[in-house]
Amino acid sequence: MIVTSALRHAAAGSAAMLLVLSAPLAAAATPLRAPVSAPALGPGSLSEPTPPARRFVDTARLDRSGTQVQPLAGAPAVPSLSALSWVVADAGTGEVLAARSAHRKLPPASTLKALFALTALPHHEADERHTVADEELTGIGEGSSLVGVKEGYTYRVSDLWNGVFLSSGNDAVHVLAAMSGGWESMARQMQEKARSLGARDTHVVSPDGYDAPGQVSSAYDLAVFGRAGVLDPEFTRYCSTAYADFPAGSWSYGIANTNRLLTGADGVGRYPGIIGVKNGYTSNAGNTLVAAARRGDRTLVVSVMNPQSGGGLAVYEEARALLDWGFAAAGKVQPVGSLLPPKSPEADRSDTRTVSAPGRAGAPAAAPGTTAERPAAAAAAPGQGPSVALPLTLVASACSAAVALWAWRRRVPRL
Repeated sequence: MIVTSALRHAAAGSAAMLLVLSAPLAAAATPLRAPVSAPALGPGSLSEPTPPARRFVDTARLDRSGTQVQPLAGAPAVPSLSALSWVVADAGTGEVLAARSAHRKLPPASTLKALFALTALPHHEADERHTVADEELTGIGEGSSLVGVKEGYTYRVSDLWNGVFLSSGNDAVHVLAAMSGGWESMARQMQEKARSLGARDTHVVSPDGYDAPGQVSSAYDLAVFGRAGVLDPEFTRYCSTAYADFPAGSWSYGIANTNRLLTGADGVGRYPGIIGVKNGYTSNAGNTLVAAARRGDRTLVVSVMNPQSGGGLAVYEEARALLDWGFAAAGKVQPVGSLLPPKSPEADRSDTRTVSAPGRAGAPAAAPGTTAERPAAAAAAPGQGPSVALPLTLVASACSAAVALWAWRRRVPRL
């Protein structure tokens, strides 16, 4: 009877204790059942917002020659252009709306300066000052476009960048390259930058775009560089500047951007919403152009390489036609490719990473900033509420006390 009574009281007390403790435990465990697909956290949190899902496109289409487009009902006809290669893409999504021989390798001329800027801009602050040494101006190609940089003069870095974007000054490129590791180092850095952006047709020999054996790019790669540029506020500020003053010691002179779509010079109408980006010309490359424009909440980027008719200004009119078509075709074509770099094998592996836990080998890892559903028997995370171990310990203590009481009462002589 003594044993039965003691155990009955211990069990009753333990059950009451479990009832009290289980309520906050269940409440604390509720957040653990939040779905893995919970909204992404904001800036400064442990997780960055998830990018929009890519629409499936057949990337092999861009490897084909000829015009590639997938029109839907009501789509405008693609303009007939004379350029050897061109691309028109949505800068926001990276979707290629149409293209012609997108990966054809051709000399890029000074449009390669877009890649130079993407690579070298982070090296120096805009207001940094630099005095030009004579050796920094050696090796400039004959017939190069120049902004007028002089040895012994001191320039702000922003002045040199104006010289690069507005006057396409190879002298400014040489100085900035010297400040950023040297000519050969800059070529290697640009090559690495191109690959990191998913641009695999580009081979850099001369960072200023001057004709050099083996130096090539493609309309696809130039569009990639243009898109990356317009997503960078500093790049955009320089490439959209139409006019600036360039210092020359105690005085300065005005320089104008040679991109006619930006300035409206030489009878080429200024394009509404134009941002930039960079034009180029050499006798080997012909005329080349990367241009971007914004209309409403859409930004398009186009690249045009070496028009075969229409004279030296045809590259601007063909770019204009592509921009007009791209804005008119919004929602009326399926993309034929993407300017976004392909997902790396490392990224693919990170999407399917697993973690090992006792009794749960191969369980999928929870997404950053979220908590995966957990079995009821799993221990709560620190700070998530009382542990299940606490009530179990109390139950065991109560039972032990009951047994000890029973043993003691057996030893005590009855009166």
